[in-house]
Amino acid sequence: MARPAVAEINLANIRANFQLAASMAPNGKTLAVVKANAYGHGALEVAECLARDAEVFAVASIEEAMTLRASGLRHPILLLEGFFEDSELEIISREGFWTAVHRQEQVDALRQLSLSNPVTVWLKVDTGMHRLGFSPEHAAGVYLELKRLPQVSNVVVMTHLANADDCSTQGVLVEAQVSRLPASFLESGVELSLANSAGILAHEVVRAHWQRPGIMLYGASPLAKANPFSEQLRPVMTLKSKVIAVRWVGQRAGVGYGGRFVAERPTRIGTVAMGYADGYPRQAAEGTPVLIDGQRSKLVGRVSMDMLTVDLTDLPEAGVGSDVEFWGESLSANEVAAYCDTIAYHLFTGVTQRVPRKYFN
Repeated sequence: MARPAVAEINLANIRANFQLAASMAPNGKTLAVVKANAYGHGALEVAECLARDAEVFAVASIEEAMTLRASGLRHPILLLEGFFEDSELEIISREGFWTAVHRQEQVDALRQLSLSNPVTVWLKVDTGMHRLGFSPEHAAGVYLELKRLPQVSNVVVMTHLANADDCSTQGVLVEAQVSRLPASFLESGVELSLANSAGILAHEVVRAHWQRPGIMLYGASPLAKANPFSEQLRPVMTLKSKVIAVRWVGQRAGVGYGGRFVAERPTRIGTVAMGYADGYPRQAAEGTPVLIDGQRSKLVGRVSMDMLTVDLTDLPEAGVGSDVEFWGESLSANEVAAYCDTIAYHLFTGVTQRVPRKYFN
C-alpha cells in the first residue's frame, strides 16, 4: 500500500478561478501565472487545463518556459524576470517567448543581436516595489527606444503592485503607484499590465489590458481582508494523509521532539504520515487546525520529517486509517498559514515532489 500523503488538485476550480479573474476585466486580457510549478500544483497539468481559456502563460525563467514547450504547449510564454544571459534571446525569438525587460543592459542586448524573429517585450517600470524595473523618469524614453528596434515586435508596459493586498499598509498605495507612471503610458494605445491577483480582486483602477492572476488561480486570496470577489475563489489543492497509529498518553506526558506538547489530561494521540519533508511547515504552532474525518482537531507536538501528531481525544470514532486534511476544500490554507507565520503561497510551493498530485475534474 502506498504512503497515504497526497495533494488532490481540483482542475475545475482552477478554471473557475481563472474565469473569475477574466470576468473582472471583460474588455482586457488575462494570462495565467504558472511559475514555480504552478505554485506547487503542477505547471504542465495546470497549463493543459487552462489551454483553452488563457491566451498567454507566465513563468519566472526560460527553464520553466522550455518545460512547457517540451510538453507541446504552443501559447506565448512570458518570462517575468526577463533573460539572464544574452544567449537566451535567440531561444526566446525561436520559441515565441515574450520577455520582461527591466534594465538597460537588456535593451542593449536586444539592439546588438540579430534575431530570427522579433520578440514581444514587457517593459517593467518600478513604481514603488523597488525590486526590478526602470524608474518612471526613464521609462518613457526606454519605451520609445524599444518601439524603434526591429528586434521588437510589440511593447507592453508592466509594473508590480507592492501593497494591493492591504489598504491599511504604510507603504506606497495602489493609486500612488499608478500615478507614478509616465502620463504617456496612461494614454490609449499603450498596452498596460498593472494588476496582480490582489489588484484584480480589490482595485478596479488597475484592471486594464493585461491582468496577471497568480495565487488567486489556486484558490487562495492574497487580501488582508476578504471582499465579495475573493470570497468567490474556490480552493484547488487539498493536502491529505491518514492516521497511521494511535496511543494514549498520560497527564503531563510530552509528545514529539523536545516534548513541546505536554498533555494537560489523558490524551489520545494520532500519528499521521505527513512531515516537513513533504512540505508541511515545521514551524507550525501548537494548535494548528487539521480536519480528522471532516471534524476539526489540532496539531500537537513538533512536526518531524515524516510524521506529525494530532489530538484525537474528543474524536472517539477516529483511528488508524482516518482521513486527515491539512488545508484545502474544507480548511482554508490562509487560516493554516497564519498559524505557521507564513502565507498560502509558501504552503503551496513548499509541498515536495514526494507527495503525489492527483488530478480530478
